[in-house]
Amino acid sequence: MKVRNADIIPDEKTYLLDELQSLLEEQIRLTHRGNLPNNHFELLSRKAVLIVEKIKQAKILQRPEFENRRKHLQKLYQQLSLIIAAQKADITERISRVRKAKKTMRAYRNYI
Repeated sequence: MKVRNADIIPDEKTYLLDELQSLLEEQIRLTHRGNLPNNHFELLSRKAVLIVEKIKQAKILQRPEFENRRKHLQKLYQQLSLIIAAQKADITERISRVRKAKKTMRAYRNYI
């Protein structure tokens, strides 16, 4: 369903932006903790996508009065992306170490 800018009242625009900010901040908190419950993070992500669609369709962040909010949300997304990228790199390195250890174990088994 398409949302027209006129269909969203000013308080709802602010509410959508507040809700998105809250979801992003919660995702950042969860990723900082590490070992996050994937289903909770995924639920937050799905909610964020729905809100982003409403914001996008209503062109809320294109309005000059929301310029500061747009910049802040952009920083939150960048921060979340960096944290996820760092965790991905860490996990990739751990997987690599496990593979090397498995390879070493297989090599030793051949000689026992």
